[in-house]
Amino acid sequence: MNRRQLLLASAASAAGVASGSLARLPGPVVSGDAGGLPMPRPTHALPPVLPESDPARVRLERGWQFHEGDVVAVAPANHEQTYLSVKAGNAQGAAAMAFDDSDWLPVRLPHDWAAAQPFVETANISQGYRPRGIGWYRRTLRLDPADRGKKIELQFDGIATNATIWVNGSVAAHSWSGYTGVVVDLTPFARFGDAENVIAVRVDAQAMEGWWYEGAGIYRHAWLVRRAAVAIASDGLHADPRRDGDGRWHVPVVATLTSVDHAPATVTVEAMLLDAVGHTIARAAVSAVVGALEDSVATLTLDVPSPDLWSIEQSKLYTLVARVRRDGAVVDERRVAIGFRTIRFDPAQGFFLNERHVKIKGVCLHQDHAGVGVAVPDALLRWRLERLKAMGCNAIRCSHGAPAPELLDLADRMGFVVMDENRQFNPAPDYLAQLEWLVRRDRNHPSVILWSVFNEEPMQATEAGVEMVRRMAHAVRALDDSRPVTAALNGSFFDPVTVANVVDVTGFNYYQNDYDRFHAMFPARAMTSSEDTSAYETRGAFSGDPARHIASSYDVEVTSWGDTHRSTWKKIADRAFVAGGFVWTGFDYHGEPTPYAWPTISSFFGILDLCGFPKTAFDIHRAHWVDDAPVVSLAPHWTWPGREGQPIVVFVMSNVEQVTLRLNGRVLGTQPVDRMMGNSWSVPYVAGRIEVVATRGGRTVASAVQETTGAPVALRLTPARSMMAGDGEDTQPVSVDAIDARGRHVPTANLPVRFAVSGAAIIGLGNGDPNCHEPEQSAADAGARSLFNGLAQAIVRADTGKGRIVIEARSPGLAPARITIDRLGIAAPAQVAVTAPQQRIAQWRRSMPFDARPSPDLAPRDGDNNSWAFVASGTATPGGDGGGGDGGRWRIYRTAIVPWRAFGAGGGRVHFASVVGRGELWVDGQRIATKADVAAAPIDARIAPGAGARQIVLILEADSHAASGIVGPVTLSAA
Repeated sequence: MNRRQLLLASAASAAGVASGSLARLPGPVVSGDAGGLPMPRPTHALPPVLPESDPARVRLERGWQFHEGDVVAVAPANHEQTYLSVKAGNAQGAAAMAFDDSDWLPVRLPHDWAAAQPFVETANISQGYRPRGIGWYRRTLRLDPADRGKKIELQFDGIATNATIWVNGSVAAHSWSGYTGVVVDLTPFARFGDAENVIAVRVDAQAMEGWWYEGAGIYRHAWLVRRAAVAIASDGLHADPRRDGDGRWHVPVVATLTSVDHAPATVTVEAMLLDAVGHTIARAAVSAVVGALEDSVATLTLDVPSPDLWSIEQSKLYTLVARVRRDGAVVDERRVAIGFRTIRFDPAQGFFLNERHVKIKGVCLHQDHAGVGVAVPDALLRWRLERLKAMGCNAIRCSHGAPAPELLDLADRMGFVVMDENRQFNPAPDYLAQLEWLVRRDRNHPSVILWSVFNEEPMQATEAGVEMVRRMAHAVRALDDSRPVTAALNGSFFDPVTVANVVDVTGFNYYQNDYDRFHAMFPARAMTSSEDTSAYETRGAFSGDPARHIASSYDVEVTSWGDTHRSTWKKIADRAFVAGGFVWTGFDYHGEPTPYAWPTISSFFGILDLCGFPKTAFDIHRAHWVDDAPVVSLAPHWTWPGREGQPIVVFVMSNVEQVTLRLNGRVLGTQPVDRMMGNSWSVPYVAGRIEVVATRGGRTVASAVQETTGAPVALRLTPARSMMAGDGEDTQPVSVDAIDARGRHVPTANLPVRFAVSGAAIIGLGNGDPNCHEPEQSAADAGARSLFNGLAQAIVRADTGKGRIVIEARSPGLAPARITIDRLGIAAPAQVAVTAPQQRIAQWRRSMPFDARPSPDLAPRDGDNNSWAFVASGTATPGGDGGGGDGGRWRIYRTAIVPWRAFGAGGGRVHFASVVGRGELWVDGQRIATKADVAAAPIDARIAPGAGARQIVLILEADSHAASGIVGPVTLSAA
């Protein structure tokens, strides 16, 4: 081999190209390791699965059809069409049951259609220059006849932004917020057996609730819920542990029961508390009477002598099982994770959890991620929280709206406390309902410690604003009196009229220089920083360049209203009366491209970038927030060709006593650690090895190293995990970087990379560059993304079944990388079965009975909505006066239908599953089939090609006094 071949072979081995061995992948920068990624090593286990709290619900996420853009219904042309258009079940356009969606795009939920849009300079800057617009979703659904009599719901956890939902041609629900879940009572509209149900959702994503990227579409989970006729209402279970004055614990349980039954029912509600291993430690029961179509409330109490307490360090959870029994049988069950803990905000000493002082070390989070937009898979959400936990973060502010429910489920289990925030500041009924929904949904979570009713509202210092907050806080306390109410104020703290006077905890957005003044003037008021910092960093850049929209990563560039990460935390840490803070922000996010506009398309505020790759701020907060392990970091990287002899600022953060800096073995100096502001040296650049050693009591406890790397010769792939669940849902990020001939990460590489995958799909791509316009979504099995300052990311979703996932990455002139990930045979979550769309002929006009065979040309006059009945396929015409006998045996059934586009120019077939009566089938004035026997039987006939509406007429003769008619479904299919 020549030298280049040897280099490539060495790099390929280091990258795991030949075998895909994860064991050889260098890991994060640790003591003595200068070549690793600034990312964790792969773990070798699947993350725990979140338990199902409601066994009555099943995912409704497959089988959806999507259309981007609005579908404007054709205006009615005559009186009859107008008459019908305003009747129940007769929605027009894309909401109509018979609408042709055969050429719409099949999609799976969750789905954010804006994430696939190009960046367009004329699009809204705050939304990240991505067009959003309007979109439609449709799905056909079959319900088992056994579901008759049950309470049936559709649940959408989040639709961005406003939405109207139709069920079987009738408006069933509206949603006025992209952050609020939508519960649709499908029960009164439901059809069973062969009579299909059609769900249509119009999403208006032109409506904006925020000044950041909000995505577009049904972007959170969707569910079909089938409950017993008498059951606990959705979000109708409240179980928040309380400790009384003498230290004893009890769990008051309140179950709101709902009924769709036809008569009052007596039921028993029982509650059991299970410990972590499933042992029952408390039990109680109470009877309740629920009226037909009414609600009732059942209350009971569980006494728990000495429970394990939930905390940030030990997130001990119990499971409350609530059951409804009717006639002795269990007809409904819910399982809710609860935690025993006390919270208290003290005006002088800050936040106490279980009467132990805890400083809130928090971040503000928007909900999008590189490549997937706001449709963040559950596993990726967990990974994001793991990244925050790794830097010592213990708190999350949901900015600025209700989070995905899975975030709170994970916060409960991972040990975060949460400020749960309302989106719309408005006590009017439609908007107060959103706040009340938030509290009902989230009040059982031990992680939630604050209810925030608004963020930075201009009316916060007005009498009207005060009255609005009073009403909203009252609504919160009526549903949950165990947590304080706060609001994120951006000023007016000292005005005589201010909402700061009517909230329990005053939230400071910035104004960090007013902490002392506020505390001196209002020593009895608790306070926290609800938002702070707003410092700019571009990952991997150590010199600001405004012309290129690049910010320095030395923690020196800040907004006019904010401060550096270091100065901000020092002001909070030095003041016990400030409960803590929430950094703006944990991750970069699309939109709000401050301080730059086009071509910048995302923020610079994050401690981590859009992909979760760490900036210098990550190590700053590790030094500030990690108390139980030694921390030391070293910035910048040490690859600066052409800068030999020029001074470079070397920045060190640590939480120990002393740090010593060495360059190529030579000691450059020792300094006592400044844990808040960090330590720095000005070092003339010389290629080689620079190292910082951290000591405590004279003993080395940690070190960090940077080395000058050579030119990139190969790519390397590093997954978050060495295995994935073969459930069609499991998702993880895979990092790609370039390495030199010695297998070291090259932090300056900016190279094009192309990916290929088998056994999984790439669902998103990113690199953390706020100025990059490359597509974030590509074909299902391949994509391209450039390295940015050494890094890029592919997000992969596993296929189903046991097998292997193979991922490859290539870049011109470099050795490719290839890894293999085990795909385990894990069962997929249950999904509602997909119903293949068929054009149903559901609605007919039925004539009065005739004594003799009528002409097929006979039809009601325009505007005659009374003499011919409206009937549905599958509905028999009764005998006697209704079906024959003295009133005549002959009837006409007629309809007009425009065949779906899939019918095409080739024509197709019409199929009547079951018809009772002798008859003739006519289409467009031509008889195409006859039925000689009166007994139930199908009719199947070919329809010739033809454009526009087709007139279908069925003439039936019944036996005297016998039922007849179209007693089964009718479908139209392409030839």
